[in-house]
Amino acid sequence: MDMKTSGHPANPPLEVHDLTVAYDQKPVLWDIDFELPERSLTAIVGPNGAGKSTLIKAAMGLIPASSGYTLIFGKPLDKQRHCVAYVPQRESVDWNFPISVMDVVLMGRYPHLRLFQRPGRQDKEIAMNALVEMGMDAYHKRQISQLSGGQQQRVFLARALAQDASIYLMDEPLAGVDAATEDVIFLKLKELRDRDKTVVVVHHDLQSVPENFDRAMLLNLRMVACGPVSDVFSEKNLQKTYGGRLNILSQMIEESRQQRFVREQDS
Repeated sequence: MDMKTSGHPANPPLEVHDLTVAYDQKPVLWDIDFELPERSLTAIVGPNGAGKSTLIKAAMGLIPASSGYTLIFGKPLDKQRHCVAYVPQRESVDWNFPISVMDVVLMGRYPHLRLFQRPGRQDKEIAMNALVEMGMDAYHKRQISQLSGGQQQRVFLARALAQDASIYLMDEPLAGVDAATEDVIFLKLKELRDRDKTVVVVHHDLQSVPENFDRAMLLNLRMVACGPVSDVFSEKNLQKTYGGRLNILSQMIEESRQQRFVREQDS
């Protein structure tokens, strides 16, 4: 069942307002504001320590904010948490915990269950279908610790798919995966967007942004820019975000854009 909140068609799926996060009185994020539309795939980019992971954790209420708030379809986060699926960084998970692949994916069904209710046949079918989508159904009985890093990431994405949320917040889902897994993940992210989902991805590979995302959020403690990739993913904004470390990378991005333009003209 799709959990879009049709009673609030005028409200964007995700709004964050006046968000500030500080550790030991040192700001990590400062006065962040943005809205994201339905049917969008957004990359959050910025240098190490820019607050990218902190942003989605604070927006989810997983870490305390000094100020600010999140709205989901115009309602407070606490009333709409079931609409949001979260994929954490792989490094933050204890992969030695004794649990099977299927049990991990079934966790995505918990927001649909009553207190103390166990997953039923339909939940297990949905979980298996999510594993099929990620090419991991053959591993459903395997212990999660026995999988490679790329396979573990696919399982975490399957868990998010099983939740059937409206908004997906993912923290570096492409970090450290092999090329085949990267292709599968990008394909699945685009499919989610095309199914009217709002997908937000903390991402580190700038060169792949223009090809795979329709929106970008450039962050370095403050919001530098947020909007369509064609508008905000510019050398000027990247220089503001990263400082003077982008000369070679900017050339690569420009070459990628030119190559894409040529392909579009040829087609």
